[in-house]
Amino acid sequence: MKKRNVVIVCILLAVFLLIPIPLRLKDGGTVEYKALVYRVLKVHRLAPVESGKEYEEGIIIKVLGIEVYNNVE
Repeated sequence: MKKRNVVIVCILLAVFLLIPIPLRLKDGGTVEYKALVYRVLKVHRLAPVESGKEYEEGIIIKVLGIEVYNNVE
């Protein structure tokens, strides 16, 4: 019985840490999927004037606050 309770707590903890909550940012269309362990940003925002482009688009992935992937152009 005790082992079963430990397994249930571990499963609930894993679900709590890994299921993202989608948030829409007010920068032109960026969507952020945020969980406690990681963040994924689907970027679609206005580019700075000096870049010569209209929009920046791409994906940014952060795990434990450390950026592991960024292809925003």
